[in-house]
Amino acid sequence: MAAEGGAPLRGAHEERPRAEGLRFLRRPGARRLKSLGGFRLAALLLVAALSYTLAVSPAWLQRFQAGVFDYYQRIFPLPRVQQPVVIVGIDEHSLREFGQWPWPRTRMGDLIRAISAGKPAAIGLDLFFPEPDRYSPGNLVAMMPGITSEAARLLMSLPTNDSLFANAITESPAPVILGISGENDADSITKQVPKSTPVRLFTQRELPIHQFKSHIGNVSVLVSAAASSALMNEGEQGAIVRRSPLVARLAGGTFGALGLETLRQGMQADLVVRDRGYGLIQIEMGEAKVLAQEDGTAWIRFGHHDDTRFVTAYDVMLGKIAEGQFENKIVLVGMMGLGVTDYKVTPLAEFNPGVEVHAQIAENLYNGVSLVRPSPMPRLEALILIVLGFLVVRFVPRTRAQYGFAIVVGGIGATLAAGLLLFAEFGILLDPIVPSLGALGAFGMMLVGTLANSERQRRQLREQAARVAGELDAAKRIQMGLLPNPAETLASERRVLVAALLEPARTVGGDFYDCFLIGDRYLFFVVADVSGKGLPAALFMASVKSQIKSSALQGGEVGAMLTRAQDEIERENPEQLFVTAFAGLLDLHSGRLEYANAGHEPPYARRPHSAPERLGESGGPPLGVVDEFRFPSAERTLVPGEWICVVTDGATEAMNPERAFFGVERLRTALGWVPDDVTPEDVIRRLRDDVRKFADGAEAPDDLTLLALQWKGN
Repeated sequence: MAAEGGAPLRGAHEERPRAEGLRFLRRPGARRLKSLGGFRLAALLLVAALSYTLAVSPAWLQRFQAGVFDYYQRIFPLPRVQQPVVIVGIDEHSLREFGQWPWPRTRMGDLIRAISAGKPAAIGLDLFFPEPDRYSPGNLVAMMPGITSEAARLLMSLPTNDSLFANAITESPAPVILGISGENDADSITKQVPKSTPVRLFTQRELPIHQFKSHIGNVSVLVSAAASSALMNEGEQGAIVRRSPLVARLAGGTFGALGLETLRQGMQADLVVRDRGYGLIQIEMGEAKVLAQEDGTAWIRFGHHDDTRFVTAYDVMLGKIAEGQFENKIVLVGMMGLGVTDYKVTPLAEFNPGVEVHAQIAENLYNGVSLVRPSPMPRLEALILIVLGFLVVRFVPRTRAQYGFAIVVGGIGATLAAGLLLFAEFGILLDPIVPSLGALGAFGMMLVGTLANSERQRRQLREQAARVAGELDAAKRIQMGLLPNPAETLASERRVLVAALLEPARTVGGDFYDCFLIGDRYLFFVVADVSGKGLPAALFMASVKSQIKSSALQGGEVGAMLTRAQDEIERENPEQLFVTAFAGLLDLHSGRLEYANAGHEPPYARRPHSAPERLGESGGPPLGVVDEFRFPSAERTLVPGEWICVVTDGATEAMNPERAFFGVERLRTALGWVPDDVTPEDVIRRLRDDVRKFADGAEAPDDLTLLALQWKGN
């Protein structure tokens, strides 16, 4: 005797194969072996490709990993323990008081003198002055064509503002460092070679320190007066500032970053650079020692923006700073006015002035805080991925599902923990995300392989699903048949227009509506929403609909109708379901509307040439929630042409892909845009289209039911 497909039946004495995890798939004769082997090969190829990519570390991967390292900084922002740096900000208030930027160089000289009076260790300017001051007396002659020759000679004989500024720099007891901008192209407006930083190199090879081709600097008189010049480069324009050059080469010399050089001058220390191997160098200034990348750049370890770093130029020049605030500190001067400077985005997602980046560089150096990515890290990350991939491919198919999942989670968790530990304790940047994603990809392929081995079971399930779908389709047709078509039910009625729509979230749903005439004068209508969705709600909906209709035909106030219906629901509700409902009784002669609300979304009424109004009175709990509750009624007199729109929460709770709700206000706005001359069918269609457009293809969370009614008058 043969089983289905011709395979011989096993005797009772034969041992059945035990499907322990994926071990059964590896037994000889298993039909799924070939499929699993293919997925294993695909997982190995994925691991190999990602490992190679990690090892060579292309530019696009480095950009992705930089975003990973940003999250490290957000998790562990650098606390500000010591405060060696003060920033003098030329802010909006200073510009209002002393004039727009650029200031005359004489005013900059006054600012240097005011700062110097506070006895700082060094002053660094996050500013450069590449052109002569246009406000110098000699330059004013060309701006005043009517000036007399004697006045012109007098102005030409006066010292330039640049020389006065240079005098202030020279007279300052604290060294003043000018800012320059290193440029990667050879075209520059500044030809004067600035003073470079003396550096002692301890290396047995030529370090690949970045070489700038040109620079934007300062006029020669200022260069001669300043103690030195330093780089203001903080990173690419518009990009998140993560790395900054600490040292770079320019015009045959070596220059430090503004924060580094100002700190060095303040410490009166030599700059020493040592080759530490593994793609790293060590930068030393006296007792301050930090590691950086071998090209001279460093990853900046950021702390949060701190207002205590700042004083305004206005307060400094008026002597309004605290006593000793500058004493033996590093003072950086920079722009803070939003209209005259570019702000920098840090890995902490903060929008800070560029001068604060230099301040944080100086504080990193002062506190010996390093953040580096040694050259072996890409290969180490590739090795981690290979190990994780081996564990997945070798052991996951041989163990039970929960053990295989534990292997994957444990391996990824250990990798993530290692990345966090290396960052927090040692300032080393390791990317655990790409190896983890590779391991998850390999695990996913193996998992898909196991799922592919269940084709027969899925085929049976598909057959069963097809039968259930047919039954549900029949149930949907029956459910829709229970709902009236207002166009047919009220075809001969000219005093009122009614349109309705029901779209179940599933094949069948728990929403319903009903409308019918009571005698020749009254129109009863109801919109309701049964708790839950699907077939159970649809069955309960059919029962509730008949009970509400029966209660309505007995007459009385609308609240009494809902009360009688609730009494019947309580007797035939073993599952303790509940129903929200809005019911109304319209006098077709006078336009008087009597209504009651059982926990339902209040409808909107709109008179011609008016805004929608919400009918929020006469509320009560849903039917079936509070025993023996007596629902009150309310009334409203409609004017000819006025219409009412009743919806279920399938409209207000519709969500878009961003998980935002359509909401009551959006519903009010949508109804407010409906023209006055439309029919209820137009109202329903427009509102349905607005909800669909808002959802943008997202799955409907609940059934959608809409009913619009317009009283035309006698």
